[in-house]
Amino acid sequence: MSLTRREVLIATAGAPILAALASADGATPDGERRMPVVDTHVHCFAGAADREFPYHPRGPYAPQAASPPELLLERMDQAQVDHAIIVHPEPYQDDHRYLEHCLKVGAGRLKATCLFFAGRKDSVARLRDLVARNGKGIVALRIHAYAPERQPPFGKPELRALWQAAADLGLAIQLHFEPRYGLAFEPLIAEFSKTPVIIDHLGRPEFATPAEHAAVLRWSRFENTTMKLSALPRREQYPHRDIAPFVRDAVSAFTPSRLMYGGGFDDKATAASYRATRERVRSFVADLTPAEQAKILGGNAARLFGFGGARR
Repeated sequence: MSLTRREVLIATAGAPILAALASADGATPDGERRMPVVDTHVHCFAGAADREFPYHPRGPYAPQAASPPELLLERMDQAQVDHAIIVHPEPYQDDHRYLEHCLKVGAGRLKATCLFFAGRKDSVARLRDLVARNGKGIVALRIHAYAPERQPPFGKPELRALWQAAADLGLAIQLHFEPRYGLAFEPLIAEFSKTPVIIDHLGRPEFATPAEHAAVLRWSRFENTTMKLSALPRREQYPHRDIAPFVRDAVSAFTPSRLMYGGGFDDKATAASYRATRERVRSFVADLTPAEQAKILGGNAARLFGFGGARR
């Protein structure tokens, strides 16, 4: 993965912050332990040629190249990322064999979000079995609502039953949606007020009307919600909107204590590009204090997902 000059500058600019946050013994200048860095949005793939972990026939896409957990751990070490959350990707649908393989390779540094579908008769039972097999390695259940043909059964008992099962198991709910569809999640967010809810990718504001975006921001009134600063599009990408104002909206609404960063790893990621993604996120919140930035870059996620401290 090649870097632009601006991305190199961003990555380099982050060095003073990292130095300020961590000395050689892992302590801050104030003597406190450094907050860990946690990437909360990683996809791993065995690749299209792999026969042990094939893609699901109903998967919406099928990456050709492999991006295995071994490569992820190598890039994490190089870019000073302590822990990561593997978000189970749609090409595998509700087949979690490769996800479980990734957790074994990760040996505690990696945890995961699973994917099950409300309305399938065995989803609740299979969710419970997956968590039982993997213990605290499964931390969230992801639910999608981003395309007309891939909607959960809003307003029906099946969706509530799956949400309830995740809540009973101590999992967070991770929502990936476009606002035109996903605003229908609000009654369940309100009802299950003790269950953490993670909003992926800023709630996709680049695909929202102003009213829809405002409605997502109002979810900050629910204390169980956390917004993820991930998949932040560039101005040259469709629909060609400046993402910076949306990040400022999120900081204002959710505060630095309820924001998390994620992203930057794929089969082409280098140590430099992986770090540059994190520093690009940090550049959007550069006016915050170092301690507030550290919360976003890992402290909040470590607390929510039960990770230990920094590894270095």
